[in-house]
Amino acid sequence: MNTKYLFTIAAGLVISATSVSAQATDCATTASIAYEHAKVKNYEAAEEPLWKVRKECPTYSVATYQFGEKLLKDKLKKAPAGGEKVSIAKEIITLQKERFQYFPGKTKIGDLHSDIGQLMFDNKIGTNYEQFIEFHKAYTEDKDNFTGAKKLYTYFSLFVDLHGEGKRELQEVFDLYDNITEKIEDEESKKAKVIAELTEKEESGTALTSKEKRKLKNSGIRLAAFSKVKAGINQKLGELADCKNLIPLYNGQFDAKKSDIKWVKGASRRMYAKECTDDPLFFKLVESQHKLEPSAKTAYYLGILALKDKKTSVALKYFNQAADMEEKASDKAKVYFRIGEVLKKQGSKGKARGYYRKALKYRPSMGTAYLRIASMIASSANNCGTDVFSKRAVYWLAENYARRAGKVDPSLKSTANKTAANYKAKAPSKTDIFNNPGVTSVAIGCWIGETVRVPKL
Repeated sequence: MNTKYLFTIAAGLVISATSVSAQATDCATTASIAYEHAKVKNYEAAEEPLWKVRKECPTYSVATYQFGEKLLKDKLKKAPAGGEKVSIAKEIITLQKERFQYFPGKTKIGDLHSDIGQLMFDNKIGTNYEQFIEFHKAYTEDKDNFTGAKKLYTYFSLFVDLHGEGKRELQEVFDLYDNITEKIEDEESKKAKVIAELTEKEESGTALTSKEKRKLKNSGIRLAAFSKVKAGINQKLGELADCKNLIPLYNGQFDAKKSDIKWVKGASRRMYAKECTDDPLFFKLVESQHKLEPSAKTAYYLGILALKDKKTSVALKYFNQAADMEEKASDKAKVYFRIGEVLKKQGSKGKARGYYRKALKYRPSMGTAYLRIASMIASSANNCGTDVFSKRAVYWLAENYARRAGKVDPSLKSTANKTAANYKAKAPSKTDIFNNPGVTSVAIGCWIGETVRVPKL
């Protein structure tokens, strides 16, 4: 091979390498300009260089698509209703699909398809079925990352509408309802746990950091959203799940499906949830379930039936069996709460509180349990203090528990605040505190056995 030919090849490689290097430099420079503008929400200045990077350097950084989506959503928010909004929404969908194309490892299927479905739904893009398909793909392929409260409601709402059009069976609606409700309760528990821990820290007198305050606030916002969505889903299900529909549906299916444990369990659970337990069908379902697969649910339902027959000790035995056998946290919490209710009714306040606390351990968002504890504490004010001041101080503790109820369960906020205000009015006044100088906390005796801090009024 002659020297001239080798020189030509070498020169070509140098030029090619120089061109690639120059392009990489240009991508980095343009992206830097675009990202800096986008970071401070100067989207007008960011748009041209951002779209240049998107077109010429699509694999440069996932940040191109992250900032691009923020830019387009800002435009969507400001755009007038009509064609312009639809056009921008479609562009966002295109951008999201490009992100998945170039950065599949940094794009979550649950986020992607539920976002697309919500954009289509909000902007009336495609048919109800096409919108549903996006949500369905997100939920069935990546449920863990399908977490948006609004998106969960839209998905269920579309599913119910498809049932109304004869495209989905009623049993399928019930199955999805159970599944989504369980997911919402799991998400609620995560947020409520954060709120309970930070609230307890705050009540102990330890100041929260700015990061913890933001975390507490954001958890409260998310929890409120899930609470509203759960109520919306129940409302959307509406009369479809009433006894008048459930009983004939399950009666018609019973003979054919009484050996199908999955069907029997679902039917008995729904009939219990909708208080259709007086119908003979409920007892038949429980018997079948107990015969096929003795379980926590079987024991729980037998406990319910024992309570109806006023066999309290038998009911408690079954409930405790159910709690021991139950594996799902939210269901275990329900059983413990039920035991607490029975014991509270019997006047065993200390034991009842223990079971309410167990319920909260497994479902931190169960605000009703806090209200029950608050009620028992308040009702014991005259019995658990040594003098007037300490007896009235019991109401501070009751107030604290009542306020926790509203924090972990936004649907109870109004009731919790009113209850807390009532207890606060019965607690020691400023004058009482002034007349007891140096008292910073009060140890409460009898079954309560807790100490409450004297608030700074």
